[in-house]
Amino acid sequence: MTGDEAAGNRPIGVFDSGVGGLSVLAHLKRLLPHETFVYFADTAHCPYGERSPEEIGRLTLRAVRWLEAQGCKLLVIACNTACAFSLQSVRAAAQVPVVGLVPALKPAVEGTRSGVVAVFATPVTLEGSLLRDVTEKYAVPAGVSVLKVWQRDLVPLVEAGQADSRYTRELLRGLLTPTLAAGADALVLGCTHYPFLIPALKAEFGDAFTLHDSGAGVAKRTRALLAQAGLLTTQERSAPTQLHATGDMSIIQTVAAHLYADALEVHALRLPEEGLSTSSQVSA
Repeated sequence: MTGDEAAGNRPIGVFDSGVGGLSVLAHLKRLLPHETFVYFADTAHCPYGERSPEEIGRLTLRAVRWLEAQGCKLLVIACNTACAFSLQSVRAAAQVPVVGLVPALKPAVEGTRSGVVAVFATPVTLEGSLLRDVTEKYAVPAGVSVLKVWQRDLVPLVEAGQADSRYTRELLRGLLTPTLAAGADALVLGCTHYPFLIPALKAEFGDAFTLHDSGAGVAKRTRALLAQAGLLTTQERSAPTQLHATGDMSIIQTVAAHLYADALEVHALRLPEEGLSTSSQVSA
């Protein structure tokens, strides 16, 4: 095996504050089925949506450093909140290419018939520079109104395996009925946890909203960067995906297996102030 082949066979790192980024990982696996993935879920600090930008930046950079130490050839920051405030600084500090999430506002603006779209995200994402920039670039010139919608309990509910529970549906109904009444016909899922709410959204609202998320675009960008750098794998079969979680492991195995169709090796991580170290492993 040549040096270039060995570099191409290194894993891709994927980071999110919790299990929500598994929605992005599913897109990556479909487009890049022979690649190997290492997923870092900072469940000990999830959700990130109400943390300060400084803390989000520190936690994101720590995850990036750990993934780089695992030999990852490219990193995907599969966390809208982390990208909202940390993406540029992480790219500057990382030793490998970094792909981030941008709210899928462009296709929502292009597809709206009512001229009103809603961005459904965490508070930090809604107030971040990324959303402001894409709003000014796509929505403002088109004369499209952008509504901002958030609910603090939904990320923890997805993390707890309750994405389609009766309580979750009630929250969505109360949250988004006024949004529909305000004229929105497109809903941007601006948090990686929210694609897992699609069954509940469809049950409550049918096809009233066209739903948009960033996963497919991230996968296409990842493949393009790897191809450009000559780092696509030469392997015909990928190694099992590893999920490393920092928090309570009592439900992570069950939730991850429920949300993600492919096999996962689930590992527990400790996060001392000086660094990270792997402890136990379970299978999912």
